[in-house]
Amino acid sequence: MTALTEGLREAAERVHAISLTCWPNQVYCVRDSQGKAMAEPNDEMVREYERLGWKHAGFTRGYDALMNRWNYVKDLREFSNAGELLASYAKNTRRNVKIARNSGVEVRRLNRSELNVFHDICELSSERQHFANRSLDYFERVYDAFGDKAEFMVAEVHLDRYLQSWEEKLAKFSKDVERWERSLEHTKYPDDVRKKLDTAQKNVESARRRIEDANERIARDGEVVPVAVGLFMWHERELVYFSSGSDDRYAKFYAPTALQHEMMSRCLERGVTRYNFYGISGVFDDPEDDGRGVLEFKQGFNGYVEELSGEFTLPVSKLRYGVSDLAHKLLRH
Repeated sequence: MTALTEGLREAAERVHAISLTCWPNQVYCVRDSQGKAMAEPNDEMVREYERLGWKHAGFTRGYDALMNRWNYVKDLREFSNAGELLASYAKNTRRNVKIARNSGVEVRRLNRSELNVFHDICELSSERQHFANRSLDYFERVYDAFGDKAEFMVAEVHLDRYLQSWEEKLAKFSKDVERWERSLEHTKYPDDVRKKLDTAQKNVESARRRIEDANERIARDGEVVPVAVGLFMWHERELVYFSSGSDDRYAKFYAPTALQHEMMSRCLERGVTRYNFYGISGVFDDPEDDGRGVLEFKQGFNGYVEELSGEFTLPVSKLRYGVSDLAHKLLRH
């Protein structure tokens, strides 16, 4: 670290820099899914940086504009197949993966000419969550620069299949109604039969509502609808879930959950043993926190939290840095 620091300082001096800032990819504290520390924080690492002249920006919470200080991660080493992986999720997340599967949700990779789909769905999320979306040009440049290491994925709802599955269910439920109606004519236990008949009739009504909804969606959106997207960055040691978006009108199809499960399953196929859900706010005890929804979504996959060391700044020109630092402090007040 001493040699690296001196090398960085010399390089910065050659270009007349005032200071140099870095965000080390070093874990300060490993925490469980609820944010509780699982080991002692690495304060010695922070002290070593400070001994070498780096100034620590502090143990911040919230989303940083450049680098996350809090990441949510899942260790995949103990799983050999997608079934074992699915079983490790929280109950509701397991259910949502199955709902997506039974609702005609499929995941595939977008090609370059389809990046407008990615951009437009991210735009829906940016408007809903009040953050700035990247431009289409940015996504095209990522696609060109990273090649196969960057995968733009989409989860699509095949409404034609969804409609067909509910039509088949309606036929089955209708037969159940007929069967219990006939049974009611001669049964010795009419109360039990009426309960079963009532359940069957409710199933018929539910199926009819689903069919009506599916037909309306097909008329409006077509038979195959892209509803969730994600940019995933492959590395030898991990897959990073980099950015995403979803169409809130299709929230009950749970396409984002299906997308996560699909990509973790692909990690198992490739032998990648670490899945990085990327940033969370680091706030665990405030249900009103802006990042609460993101946190709870990721917690459903039963991973853990890595709190990174954060931002360090190395003054290069101490006089100019001191003046700049003072000016920033005065502006903040």
